[in-house]
Amino acid sequence: MPGGRLTQEDRRLIATWLKDGLGYAEIARRLGRPTSTISREVARNSGHSGYRAEEANRVTGERARRRKPRPRTVPVIENGYGRDPEAVRAFETGFAEMIVATGLPRMTARVLACLSVSDEGVLTAAELAQRLQVSPASISNAVAYLEAQAMLKRERDGRREQYVIDEEMPQRVWDESVRSNQEWVKVARQGAEVLGTSTPAGARMDDLSRFHARINEIMLDDRVAVYAGDALTALAALLHAGRALSVSALATALEWPSERVSAALRVAEAHPHIAGPVKVVAGGGEYRAVPLVERLTARQLAALGS
Repeated sequence: MPGGRLTQEDRRLIATWLKDGLGYAEIARRLGRPTSTISREVARNSGHSGYRAEEANRVTGERARRRKPRPRTVPVIENGYGRDPEAVRAFETGFAEMIVATGLPRMTARVLACLSVSDEGVLTAAELAQRLQVSPASISNAVAYLEAQAMLKRERDGRREQYVIDEEMPQRVWDESVRSNQEWVKVARQGAEVLGTSTPAGARMDDLSRFHARINEIMLDDRVAVYAGDALTALAALLHAGRALSVSALATALEWPSERVSAALRVAEAHPHIAGPVKVVAGGGEYRAVPLVERLTARQLAALGS
């Protein structure tokens, strides 16, 4: 069959025609095959006595059996919590499929899901490759994508590099989304100016910039709502301390990651209204909680001795 594998009859004919002195091109024409197929067949399957059909069939069969892949077994990861490994694996697969549906590449989604369902949220490239039964190169490409999207961090553990998903990951992803939307607003506004808002293309760009600006407003408002509690806790800690504190000192006292403290302080600084009469003041790498004197008139401040 042209284009398919050579059959035993094909090899018998090749051997016969070679003995008759026919060239590769003529044999290929008669069999309806590319000349390269015939030359490769003869080169690979010729023995000391030349090309023989029976020997060629035997060697080809042995080569095919050696190439037959072994069935892959997915390792069962012990979790120490008495969970059903099959149920965990099924959830991980479904979770990855959901992530793929949002637009991420499949391997990237599998790496993210695998890290997410690990209790420590920390795995090395070798561990990911073993769990997912893929090559280290596939892991490397997926990690690079996730890192660019702020979905994981790289850390060194001695000589090993490990990949981390921590509790600050949603905040980083949120911040990256806000930054991305800001770029959309900026570029779309430039397009509107270049094209002219009175033109159809310019009006389209103007609408696009307004849309992303509105999305950013909503996201920022939602972030304030989510992190308002943390901001108030950080302010309460500063008030109780009665002195300026660094992020690391606050993180130690509150038993929070430094990134969480920084996020809370950023919200408190950017949105002073959430803290009522108190605001955060930064200076010299430290933060203080001070009265929001802007709420008082000059006469009121004077009466209070300020």
